[in-house]
Amino acid sequence: MQYFTALKIGEKRVRAAQEILNKYTGNVAMPALALKDNKNNIWEPVGEENYFTSVKNENGYLIAICDKNGIAKSVAQWFIEVRKDEIIKNIIQNENIPEYNGKVVLPI
Repeated sequence: MQYFTALKIGEKRVRAAQEILNKYTGNVAMPALALKDNKNNIWEPVGEENYFTSVKNENGYLIAICDKNGIAKSVAQWFIEVRKDEIIKNIIQNENIPEYNGKVVLPI
């Protein structure tokens, strides 16, 4: 796939993921990665499917909407544990999005 074609498809998927995450985080979600990271110079957009995940560090919890490969399409950061749990509960109940439990690829 050509770079710009893959990018446009990926950007559309990123916007959709960001809209979902914004609904539950008070409009603080940011776009993340629109293209799959690969080593062979073949451009592919992030996956269409949505999963949620959270990552903990010293600042609190980051919540991400990612594809089946763990590539983050949208992220919202940093939440205390109670707020993170509330956001995730609402995502599960209202969006029926499953949890991703693997290694997450985040923008640097």
